Amino acid sequence: MASSVDIPSGAYEQGSKGLKGGALGLVSSVVIGVSSTAPGYSIAATLGGVVALVAFQAPAVMILAFIPMLFIAYAYRELNRVAPDCGTTFTWSTKAFGPWVGWMGGWGIIAADVVVMASLAQIAGIYGFLLFGMDDLANNTAAVTAVGCIWIVLLTYVCYRGIEVSAKFQFVMLAIEVVILVLFSVIALVRVYTGNAGPSAETPSLSWLNPLNIVGDGGGFSITTMSSATLLAVFIYWGWDSAVSVNEETKDPATTPGRAAILSTIILVLTYAIVAVAAVAFNGVDDLADSDDVLATLGSQVLGSGLDKVLIIAVLTSAAASTQTTILPTARTTLSMSAYQALPASFSRIHPRFFTPTTSTIAMGGVSIVFYILMARISDSILADSALAVGLLIAFYYGLTGFASAWYFRSDRGTGFRELNARIIMPLLGGLMLLGAFILTLRDNANPENSDTQISIFGWETGGVFVISVGALLLGVVLMVISRLRSPAFFSGEVLNRDTVIKVYESHPITEVEAIVPGLPDAPSQEQTVVPPLSVEELREAQAEAREEAREGDEEG
Repeated sequence: MASSVDIPSGAYEQGSKGLKGGALGLVSSVVIGVSSTAPGYSIAATLGGVVALVAFQAPAVMILAFIPMLFIAYAYRELNRVAPDCGTTFTWSTKAFGPWVGWMGGWGIIAADVVVMASLAQIAGIYGFLLFGMDDLANNTAAVTAVGCIWIVLLTYVCYRGIEVSAKFQFVMLAIEVVILVLFSVIALVRVYTGNAGPSAETPSLSWLNPLNIVGDGGGFSITTMSSATLLAVFIYWGWDSAVSVNEETKDPATTPGRAAILSTIILVLTYAIVAVAAVAFNGVDDLADSDDVLATLGSQVLGSGLDKVLIIAVLTSAAASTQTTILPTARTTLSMSAYQALPASFSRIHPRFFTPTTSTIAMGGVSIVFYILMARISDSILADSALAVGLLIAFYYGLTGFASAWYFRSDRGTGFRELNARIIMPLLGGLMLLGAFILTLRDNANPENSDTQISIFGWETGGVFVISVGALLLGVVLMVISRLRSPAFFSGEVLNRDTVIKVYESHPITEVEAIVPGLPDAPSQEQTVVPPLSVEELREAQAEAREEAREGDEEG
């Protein structure tokens, strides 16, 4: 029988939102960060385009694309140290630049995640049919859309059931994905070095890692070609910030998420570089150039006809895992925005048993399904364009986070070069790199030749990629104005500003204690708690009561 426990004094301080503190350790956070990038699907879908641009220098491009991600990961780490809030970019940009910029930073996360969910669900649907040899259904838009929606529903439910359930799911999915990618790479390289890879095989060379060997149409080094290839590859690192979005549910929330973010990017660059080297070495560059799925192109050649389906499993698990970890950060971003009155109070409700954002999680799944069905009903072309449109949104909020770190710490540079570098120099460089990526992506998106769908706007010809990406940002501006009218307190800087202290408690404001789900191996042992669903108004009332009790106690003393 659950027993009643008094609400601890001060438990409702700013930043305590009812999530389960201390549920995740470093390993769990890294797993969530890596899984969110969908490494299997990302490398399979992107490597062919990179090879088409730079041939054997594809591994070098994978390393170059890692640099701005690493710089931004440091921005996340340093900002998380002073403000470990699950709103991440929203919270930090608000503290650095004010509520208007902060709101758009939060919207950037939401929009990017909703847009990419359509692509991930589509991949999960297609590869689910391919796994069972149903090639006709894999080409049937209605069937794929139906299965994709089912995936979103199922994975939304996983997120709803608790952070431990989500993390355990990610452990399984990522393990399958990584084992298959490693198996593919090892077998490919062994066959190359033993002379069993075919006539187009090439022995790996350290020169493949040198970006100065990238040549353009003129035959010499081309910075334009290098930039284009890097821009294509940089976005396959997107998603590691999910490790920081679950900071309020992490052991040592001020330090563990930041370490997890940096480790996630390092694991990703090693994975991408190894797979790129193995693929290029095994088959050269001719057959890989512009391949829509490098793993499918090489699957039967590397693994044989009996094992080639394991690569389908790698892409399927990759898309499924990333779908689930895409829901996590969005739900926590909207939770934080609601807690600070930037969104309606209903988004701050926490499940009384699972400690998950109920409305935020369900809304993320529901909106993603609506967007996916809408894009699929218009055409397969516009759905493909939506996948490309996410690049602009990623560059926007990642770059904004880098600038937020540099500006926030401008008067607190630390005591040595190491802190100055981590807080200002690297985040600023990362922000500038992604600003450049934003501008180049915007330019490319405006070109109708870079979209599957051509659209005319008052006589101006553009493409679906531009309309979706820029339209998403403009929609954010409209929603921000509406939010300003509904909730002026946030936009006046009263609720969240530079001086607002962010506090995260390992314990909950509890009323009952009950064992529910065993914790993860890397999390501290602790009792699970049961809390009532709390709105922002209820949180404030409890906070006011705690302050009044403290004042009365001081007077009595």
